[in-house]
Amino acid sequence: MASVSGIGSGIDIDSIVASMVAAERAPKETQLATLEKKTTTQITAIGALKGAISDFQTALGALNKPELFQARSATSSKSDLVGVTASTAAGAGSYQLEVKSLASSSKVALAAIPNTAEAPARFTSGTFEVSLGVPGIPPAPNTQESFSVTIDENTNTLAGVRDAINTAGKDMGVSATIVTDEYGSRLVLSSSKTGAGRDITVTATGADEPGLIGLSALNFDGTSGTGKDARVLTSAQSAELYVDGLKVISETNKVDGAIEGVTLDLKAKTVANEPLTIAVAEDKAGVKKQIQSFVDSYNKLIGVINAQTKVTSVGEGKAPVTGALVGDATARTLLNTIRNELVNVQGDGALRALTDIGITTQKDGTLAIDSAKLDKAMASSFGELSGLFTGDNGLASRLDAKLKPYTETGGILEQRNKAMTETITKIDDQKEALTRRITSLQERLYKQFNAMDLLVGQLSNTSSSLLASLENLPSAASNSKK
Repeated sequence: MASVSGIGSGIDIDSIVASMVAAERAPKETQLATLEKKTTTQITAIGALKGAISDFQTALGALNKPELFQARSATSSKSDLVGVTASTAAGAGSYQLEVKSLASSSKVALAAIPNTAEAPARFTSGTFEVSLGVPGIPPAPNTQESFSVTIDENTNTLAGVRDAINTAGKDMGVSATIVTDEYGSRLVLSSSKTGAGRDITVTATGADEPGLIGLSALNFDGTSGTGKDARVLTSAQSAELYVDGLKVISETNKVDGAIEGVTLDLKAKTVANEPLTIAVAEDKAGVKKQIQSFVDSYNKLIGVINAQTKVTSVGEGKAPVTGALVGDATARTLLNTIRNELVNVQGDGALRALTDIGITTQKDGTLAIDSAKLDKAMASSFGELSGLFTGDNGLASRLDAKLKPYTETGGILEQRNKAMTETITKIDDQKEALTRRITSLQERLYKQFNAMDLLVGQLSNTSSSLLASLENLPSAASNSKK
């Protein structure tokens, strides 16, 4: 509030009012700031705790999958020749594999046609049909896959025929291009389908006409010729391989079923009499990795709890530094709950607790893995490892059940966060109320001090007037001459 003060009294009213207002504002303002900082810090701490719990739950979910312990690892001694993957149906074992030939698709070059930029070849109108045999040598009658294109005056060039084939043959995996050799220009047709019997043949109808080449010149019955004649560039064939000496024929280079639960990816032939080895085993490395993830996420959670509940001494006579959740019942209860489940012994097998697989609790509450002991337990009792973690009574399910009340919608942490958010809102309301009260106080003080200043000024003027009158009295004048 702007004011010209102290005119009558000479008193610095602005300074007095400012001091009184500050004295009134400071305690409440400090109280609200302290509460706001504490609450905001707690909100951040609860968020960090919820995130750590969520990460731990994710690791528990991945560990609580029976298929994790049923998974198989498959390796190839020569992965550049044969790749391999295995499903849970695969049995553990070792297999000798030879690849005699790879599956291939058909590729043919049709008859060479005189064709130049100056004198482009043009065909008669007609029908151009491309066929693929089905697996088997020879294909069974009426079992060919085929498509047809109609050639007319708009598509009767080599480029026009090519484009028509590419459009119509897309769904069947047939494409065409033009190659020019010493005999002329040829349509080269390629198929993406592998397997013996899937060879390309062409039936074209259309006889020669003056100035036009009969479309039938592009016929191809699968018989390879020489010179300008049509020829086979690549024959369609099936892959031939031997598994432990047993012959296997596959239409594709992705071989399923030769070894139960195993998929072979044939990339190249093996050297004669030098078979490669396919090894299938329990995926212990994958299980160990997931157990490590479980330990890491648990340790992260413990680290968050420890950091938020820690009391750090900073020297004699100084207040200790405390975490945002010191004395918080939520964090304390959570910690006790998960620790109790970790030491809970289940079942009567060889693996009943985490200590049986080399996982122990450290002084700071975190977990540590004895890798050698874990490997030994997995080697001797891998079949029991699933029971330790999975199922309704498994450690993963039990821990997740204890954590769920904290992280679920409307759960403990959400309620805590809601309550603290409401506190922040109330602090904002109190700040606004304080501002209004201080403004009112300031206005009232100025009114009171200005009224006092006016009164003092009036009294001062009255006093000066009385003194002047007294000095003008005769007796006062005589006395003044003595």
